[in-house]
Amino acid sequence: MADLHQKLLKTSKAINENRRGIVITAFCTMFIVITAISLIVFIAIKGLAIFVDNRASLLNFLISDVWQPGNTSNGRPLIGALAMIVGSFGVTLLALMLAMPFGLALSLFVTQYAKKRVKDILQIVLDLFTGIPSVVYGFLGLILIVPVVRKIYGGTGFGLLSGAVVLAVMILPTITSIMINAINGVPISMIQASLALGATRWQTIYKIILRFCLPGLLIGVIFGMARALGEAMAVQMVIGNTVLLPKGLATPTTTLTSQLTVQMGNTIFGTVQNNALWTLALFLLLISLAFNVLIRTLAKKGNY
Repeated sequence: MADLHQKLLKTSKAINENRRGIVITAFCTMFIVITAISLIVFIAIKGLAIFVDNRASLLNFLISDVWQPGNTSNGRPLIGALAMIVGSFGVTLLALMLAMPFGLALSLFVTQYAKKRVKDILQIVLDLFTGIPSVVYGFLGLILIVPVVRKIYGGTGFGLLSGAVVLAVMILPTITSIMINAINGVPISMIQASLALGATRWQTIYKIILRFCLPGLLIGVIFGMARALGEAMAVQMVIGNTVLLPKGLATPTTTLTSQLTVQMGNTIFGTVQNNALWTLALFLLLISLAFNVLIRTLAKKGNY
C-alpha cells in the first residue's frame, strides 16, 4: 500500500517531459526577444551617434541632398540623405505601380478561374521566382532592362525605371501569394449567395470578394513595399549609385540600401563616415517597424 502511495506521488515521465519542453521553449523565446531588443538598441545607439557625438543636424539629414560626411559646414557633418530617401521611395512606389495590377490579376485568376492543374503550375512558377537570388535579378536587369531604357530614353540606362522594373519582378511573387491567401479567406457562402442572386462572376469579384478581403490585399501591398525598400543588391546593379536627386525616370540615383552596401566596407568603425551609415540603417529600421505596425493594424481590422 505504501509503495502504491509513493508511485502515485512520484512525478510521471510525461510531466517531466512537459516541464523540459516548457523550459526549452521559454528559453528560446527569451533568447529571440533579447536578441531583437539588443539589435534595436545597438542600431539606435550607433545611428544617433552622428547627432550626439558629431553634432550633425537632423533637419539637414532629412531635407538636404549633400552627402559628404567627411566634410563639415559650421562644424556639422554634411549628411543630407534626401537623394537616397527620394530614390528609395521613388523606386519602391514605381515598382508597386508595376507589380500590383499583375499581382491582383494573377491572384484573381488563380482563385476564381484557374483549374487545379493550372493552379499547381502557377504555384510552382511563383515558388521558382521567389527562390531566385537577388543578384541574378540584378544581372538580368543589367543585361536586359538597362539597354532597353538606354535606347528609349537615352543616357546611361541606369536609374529609377530600371530599378523599378527589376524590383517589380522580384516582389510580384510576394504580393501575389499574400493576395491569394486573402482571397481564399472570403467565405464561400458569400460567393454562392451572390451568384445565386444573379450576379455575374465579375460582379461577385468586384462587389463581394475585393471589398471583403481589402485589408488582406493591402497587407500584400505593404509586404511587397517592405521587400522592395529593403532590397539592396539587385537595385544597386541597375540604379546608377549616384548620390543625386533623380531628375527623371532614366537618370542615375541611389537608395539607402545601396549606399549601405557600397560604403560600409570602406569606412572605419567609429568615424563620422561610419556613424553616418549607421544613421541610414536606423532610418531603415524605423521604416520597417512602421510597416510592421501598419500590417498588424490591417490584420486586426480584417481578422487575419
